[in-house]
Amino acid sequence: MHNQLGSEASPYLRQHADNPVHWWPWGRAALDEAARRDCPILLSIGYAACHWCHVMAHESFEDARVAGLMNAGFVNIKVDREERPDIDHLYMTALQAMGQRGGWPLTMFLRPDGTPFWGGTYFPPEPRHGQPSFADILRAIRMAWDDRAALIDDNAGRLRELLTQAAEPGNASWPEAGRRAEA
Repeated sequence: MHNQLGSEASPYLRQHADNPVHWWPWGRAALDEAARRDCPILLSIGYAACHWCHVMAHESFEDARVAGLMNAGFVNIKVDREERPDIDHLYMTALQAMGQRGGWPLTMFLRPDGTPFWGGTYFPPEPRHGQPSFADILRAIRMAWDDRAALIDDNAGRLRELLTQAAEPGNASWPEAGRRAEA
């Protein structure tokens, strides 16, 4: 596998094309890959003018050690919130439903069907101000995926139910429900 962002239309996504992270653009192929590998998805949503998006990219996504953890344990999806406001809105709503403060970069962990189970925003490369390092978070999420599947499924199910109830009429509440995911 390799980074698949080089041919994307979004300048923000192309900024990440040389990362050692095996980024996928949002789409059915990435969700299918997560299902095939039976692994969680790491979803990173940002935009070109976002300061903290660039900081996290430099500190974590350009770091070979962190990229190795990401590539081994997750299917990594990068989304430009300006190109896909529907995806951004859905997962920002999920983050806020978890009691977290929103912002960018938005970092969410999903089941292969796209259902979120945990998330946050910027994570530092080393523990700082009471926050664990991004690498520690990656290891903890992967360990939970492997050892506490029932808890993840419970969290994801509750979030999915809450978000489905909160969805605006006429809007597909889950990206895999519609076609625009490939657009």
